[in-house]
Amino acid sequence: MIITLTANPSLDRTVRLGTPLVPGGVHRIVEDTTQVGGKGINVALGTARAGVPSLAIAPAAAADRFTVLLQEAGVDFLTTPVAGAVRTNITVLSPPDETTKINEPGTELSAEEIAALETALLEHAGEGDHVMLSGSLAPGFPGDEYARLVRALRERGAWVGVDTSDAPLTALAAAFPAAAPDLLKPNAEELGQLTGLDGAALEEAAGRGELAPIADAARALLDQGLGSALVTLGGAGALLASAEGAWFAPAPAPERVISTVGAGDSATAGYLIGLARGEDAPSRLARAVAYGSAAVALPGTTIPRPDQAHADPSTVRPL
Repeated sequence: MIITLTANPSLDRTVRLGTPLVPGGVHRIVEDTTQVGGKGINVALGTARAGVPSLAIAPAAAADRFTVLLQEAGVDFLTTPVAGAVRTNITVLSPPDETTKINEPGTELSAEEIAALETALLEHAGEGDHVMLSGSLAPGFPGDEYARLVRALRERGAWVGVDTSDAPLTALAAAFPAAAPDLLKPNAEELGQLTGLDGAALEEAAGRGELAPIADAARALLDQGLGSALVTLGGAGALLASAEGAWFAPAPAPERVISTVGAGDSATAGYLIGLARGEDAPSRLARAVAYGSAAVALPGTTIPRPDQAHADPSTVRPL
């Protein structure tokens, strides 16, 4: 089973403006949608739609609107009780193809609420499961939460992946090699946070076909005990590095970019689908890029269905 933990879930509200966003101006909304969100929720939606047994775990009250919408989303889930409300993240789409994100920090969780979430995860994860720890940590969590969970899950025989940023990411890296996961899914900015490099410059270099700095940075993480690094590079594509080797897959040019929200999570879902199906590393990378590329052509935080993501392993090249 694929199990995802979303420690700071969200309601993702996406509004589309009819005119460009101007600070200080008055704008009118022409389209407004709200979906369940949070990186792990998005990943579980993608894997479940591909027919892979999946379980999404998150902290939320039974009567929270998030829980109600999650029941309608078509994925098996488990929520642990909390007193506060799930946060709302706002994405503003405005001409010409601009995406502006405004995220709430989330309600602070008590020590008891955190312990209940951890217990639920560790009770359900075991030998042979693939567990993805995704997203930010809600206020109240210790900064080394992911490092502690990686160690606990590995003791239970689970495969563990992590996709996070900022302080939780650097705290995890500080605990390498003991807490090094089987997979880390940084984007270029997050790879820069780990290596001291300029993330924006790394992504720009990838767009020019200059991949050596990214591959070298990913390999440096492998030297610290990491199993694999899946580095998403926006419109350029993605790079995968592991003990088996390193590969790059370019992203096909979309006909139109509607929303980039959830593209990285879709790529993670594609990779996990390939992993669950026993695909080799280049094929998993191709599937990740196909899912991420399909997501940008969909509205809001919409995760692609399998028929919308067409993987082409022939585009993958070894580095």
